[in-house]
Amino acid sequence: MELNKRTVLWIVFAISLIVLWNNWMVANGKQSLFSAASPAAQVAQQQAKPNDVPAAAAAGSAAVPGTPGAIPVAPVAPVAPSTQRITITTDVVKVDIDTLGGVIKRLELLKFADDTDKTRNKVLFNVGGPNTYLGQTGLIGTTAAGVLPNHQTPFVARPGARSLDASGTVQLVMDAEQGGVRLTKTFTFRKGDYTIGVRHDVTNLSTAPVQPSLYLQLQHDGNKPANDSWFMSSYTGPTMYTEGEKYQKLLFEDIEDGSVQHATKSNNGWVAISQHFFVSAFIPADKSQRDIFTKKIATNLYAIGTVQPLGTVAPGATVSTDSRLYSGPQDEKTLETIAPGLELVKDYGVLTIIAKPIFWVMDHLYSLLGNWGWTIVALTVLIKLAFFPLSAAGYRSMAKMRVVTPKMQAIRERYKADPQKMQQATMELYKTEKINPLGGCLPILVQMPVFFALYWVLQSSVEMRGAPWILWIQDLTQPDPLYILPVIYAVSMFITTKLNPQPTDPVQAKMMLFMPLAFSVIFFFFPSGLVLYWVVNNILSIAQQWVITKKFENAPASK
Repeated sequence: MELNKRTVLWIVFAISLIVLWNNWMVANGKQSLFSAASPAAQVAQQQAKPNDVPAAAAAGSAAVPGTPGAIPVAPVAPVAPSTQRITITTDVVKVDIDTLGGVIKRLELLKFADDTDKTRNKVLFNVGGPNTYLGQTGLIGTTAAGVLPNHQTPFVARPGARSLDASGTVQLVMDAEQGGVRLTKTFTFRKGDYTIGVRHDVTNLSTAPVQPSLYLQLQHDGNKPANDSWFMSSYTGPTMYTEGEKYQKLLFEDIEDGSVQHATKSNNGWVAISQHFFVSAFIPADKSQRDIFTKKIATNLYAIGTVQPLGTVAPGATVSTDSRLYSGPQDEKTLETIAPGLELVKDYGVLTIIAKPIFWVMDHLYSLLGNWGWTIVALTVLIKLAFFPLSAAGYRSMAKMRVVTPKMQAIRERYKADPQKMQQATMELYKTEKINPLGGCLPILVQMPVFFALYWVLQSSVEMRGAPWILWIQDLTQPDPLYILPVIYAVSMFITTKLNPQPTDPVQAKMMLFMPLAFSVIFFFFPSGLVLYWVVNNILSIAQQWVITKKFENAPASK
């Protein structure tokens, strides 16, 4: 039994060393032990990618409305079309929209700092370098005059304000004519709002009816965020929601190999690209029938989108449809008001059933305390009180074990040549002293689900991104920059080890003394808010365990 314990401890220690080595490799720009390609190779792949135009219909053939791969490509002009970036600025976003295609090529969040460079703002949509993140819309269909306007067609931006006016709104209107059809895109921005209104007006300028389809498409590369690591890993990829299939989280890897499965038709819901703390979601007009697609566009470049048939447009007639693009933080309360199911992009992982109530409690505590660090401290106290009877029972069992340790050592010496009799005598001692040998595990076991749930709360709650506690802790979602909390954790674990029953095996005893140091090093890479929870929990546990241990040590020993 003790041999198995030593084996488990050595396995944990070995895994810890491997993880630490991997993080050192990643931090120094080298290939991760757990990734298929090095960061440099991923950059090279992105820079070498071909034209990012979606798959086109065969030349001269009619595009099939509702077919994602049938977004037509205009013939290559001998001279490249002119392009201009129009910048729209509000109090929360700064957006660059290219007149070539009316594509959103850059979106900067003015209220959120960058993950690595705190002097810069967080950028979502972007193109160039190792990352690609775009918002594209256009029409599918052809007429005798050619293909309809799409995200490769040159648009002309109408004059107007480029920042918020007195009413707190600003609009950018862009027009393009192609294939006998005029497409007018109207982007509407509002003060304090991360939701962009995206209106499409389709006017038939030809003498024959047309049957266009509107596509809304998000492109993203398959790279992980630059600050992603084994300890701080987060999900980046396509997500979607329909009333029929509910929330679905997809993987770039499944799109790559063609194994991805998701809802393909609906008249409700949304499609999105989710990444750590943020999301961009196209929300088509409700009750409008649409196809939903995912596809690989180029090497390490993928897309998710919708295709909505607009019906038959008679000559001279205009059909209009309103969509929305939300691009901003994964604020649960805000997302609930925008579209059904959008709040689900705030992903708590497999422990949602525990993590969601934890955040609800934390949110109410924060409304009283006004500091997320003290909120974590208060949450720890509440959890400790909730589990007090169970943890007290565990500590009583450990205190009894500590008292009878000399008797156990005597049994070990007496039967060291007969392991079977040693085991029988030990169990008889447990029975006589009314000791549950597994009782000491209860304080740890009951805390583990809460520990992992809190980890996901810290990983997914943008409310705590950049939130300070005191002094040196300026971001509870990032590791402690001075490693003070991990050191305090190591000290508290050392004290806890001394209060616990000492193993009868000398080798195991030495390992138990070494484990606090090993785990404190691992905590160097964990969010400081999580380490704060564990430190406060340890301090409270030490106080509780010390009182119970002293009570049993001062009690008369059983004969």
